Amino acid sequence: MELVWAALGAVNPYQAVSRHLRLEKSDSVSSPVLHIGSQSFDTAHVERIVVVGAGKAGAGMAAAVEGLMGDLVAEGWVNVRYGYESSQPLDVIHIQPAGHPSPDEAGLQGTGHILDILSRLSEQDLALVLLSGGASALLEQPAPGISLQDLQILTDLLLRSGATITQVNTVRKHISQVKGGRLAQLVARRGARAAIVVVSDVVGSPLDSIGSGPFAPDPTTFADAWSVLEQHDLVNHIPNSILDHLQRGLQGLENDTPKPGDPIFERIHHTIVADNRTAGEAIVERAEALGFQSLLLTSYLEGEACEAGRFVAALAKEEGRYGNPLPHPACLVLGGETTVTVRGAGKGGRNQELALAAGIALDGWEGLLVLTLATDGTDGTTDAAGAIVTGRTVRRARDLGLDPTEFLERNDSYSFFAALGDLVITGPTGTNVNDLTVVLAF
Repeated sequence: MELVWAALGAVNPYQAVSRHLRLEKSDSVSSPVLHIGSQSFDTAHVERIVVVGAGKAGAGMAAAVEGLMGDLVAEGWVNVRYGYESSQPLDVIHIQPAGHPSPDEAGLQGTGHILDILSRLSEQDLALVLLSGGASALLEQPAPGISLQDLQILTDLLLRSGATITQVNTVRKHISQVKGGRLAQLVARRGARAAIVVVSDVVGSPLDSIGSGPFAPDPTTFADAWSVLEQHDLVNHIPNSILDHLQRGLQGLENDTPKPGDPIFERIHHTIVADNRTAGEAIVERAEALGFQSLLLTSYLEGEACEAGRFVAALAKEEGRYGNPLPHPACLVLGGETTVTVRGAGKGGRNQELALAAGIALDGWEGLLVLTLATDGTDGTTDAAGAIVTGRTVRRARDLGLDPTEFLERNDSYSFFAALGDLVITGPTGTNVNDLTVVLAF
């Protein structure tokens, strides 16, 4: 678990924001300069600074901003997942708990407050936006005619279909009033500026997909959204209100999302303060301090979780038998985010399913360990972040009368690892930068 805490510490949202935001004060000038990444804002020329945002890391990010800027913040509102609130209330920025991964009424109401704040901006104002993993569910205002219940049905179908997060967000962007650059349109209409501070939960950190890109140009279209539904056989299952809206978009009767090159983005600036690679590199650094030869292999691990698990097992076997690519003891790290096409009625998540598939493939192999971790502390709808397997996992399970293949087939990895006592439990971490898989060879 020492490697787990190293990763989570590196992407702690309070620390990540504090590393990238700075107030430069001068004895000769009364108003400080705010530096956000490579951007600078002279507060002498800013009338009001407001803070809005959404995501699992929102509370820690907001605490860092308020701690740094104090009374420079005029007002603020940030939606976070239930259980991810601040331990102590902030003075100015309101933290609103809401539903995730499926949006709920609290999230919609909180988004209404955010829209109200942004709609009152002027040309001399700056919106400081805190965006992190989970924002797609937590920052939402569906298109007219689409109910919250319809949105929840769509979300559940997409998440169970095996669609990638980019595909899921492509659909979300085209049924929303806030995603896919729509909030950039609102800020542009007010003539204001916006600085977007991002903790990325999407592989490769494409700005248009993180939180469904509320302030980013969107390269996808209504046709792309419809294609996702067709590819995953969802057209005949989603609510009619959503089908009707997408069909109107295909016919040119609904405005598409703003595209790259649109001048509305000239006063919008994004800064990524933490991502999956940040966490992976922290594991490498800590493992080396513990005496392991260590390597971050990729931060782009994707695909079906069970297939990824078998791939990870193949890497582990190569390392275990041949010391390739590193001499022992070795630590290999892979980051990214896999998907699960749910076919059974079991309980689990992509990290636990990956671990179970890896454990089956590693049956009988000594000296190898695989650990999986959802960095938000919640894998799927469970209270576990992931699981641990070794070459003895299958034997231990069978001694208890458990057939690991049956658990995998019914997507019931949580029950399997709970019976063995091999779940990784961190509790809510207050951050989210995708998933991590660690292979140890002794």
